Amino acid sequence: MNKFRTIENIFRGPEHHMVGDGFRVSQYLPVGIGDIKRLSPFILLDYHAPHYYEPSSIRRGVGAHPHRGFETVTISYEGSVEHHDNKGNHGIIGPGDVQWMTAASGILHKEYHEKEFSESGGILHMIQLWVNLPKSEKMSEPKYQTLLKENMGAFKLDNNQGKVSIIAGEFNGIKGPASTFTNINIYNINLKNYGKTILKEPG
Repeated sequence: MNKFRTIENIFRGPEHHMVGDGFRVSQYLPVGIGDIKRLSPFILLDYHAPHYYEPSSIRRGVGAHPHRGFETVTISYEGSVEHHDNKGNHGIIGPGDVQWMTAASGILHKEYHEKEFSESGGILHMIQLWVNLPKSEKMSEPKYQTLLKENMGAFKLDNNQGKVSIIAGEFNGIKGPASTFTNINIYNINLKNYGKTILKEPG
């Protein structure tokens, strides 16, 4: 017999706050759970709800800042974000794309609105998830992955109920492109009205 998890709690994120001058976010984790041990391997989840930014010749964002010992996973739904780091990595992500940065032994990076998006203005909608690294991998060499929408694993649900985009891990035998240190599944799931699917724990 299949056993389904029950919903333990439903909560809303706290008031939005600015990260730098370009990201208006609400921190859902760990605020919503509190116990960091229960979240493992996750550390933080910032949600940038759809927000319109006026056109600007000065690009908004966050200046150079350090990370160490974990990974940042940024998923774009609307708008374009650009990345640079001190390891020479550079990437631009737009709707449906993901940037996966492994800070590991230490990296200095900056992220900001992509040039054309900044100049034209528009809606930015995205999330950023922080994934802790296993103790044995915390001093690994930092790296960066730009994961484009067209390279994601794709699975169409039966009866035209929707589709699943696989970023990391596997769904119904289809794998995502992300290279990970932790056995996790990360998906974008788009369900139509009354659509449904069953998500299984990694086995």
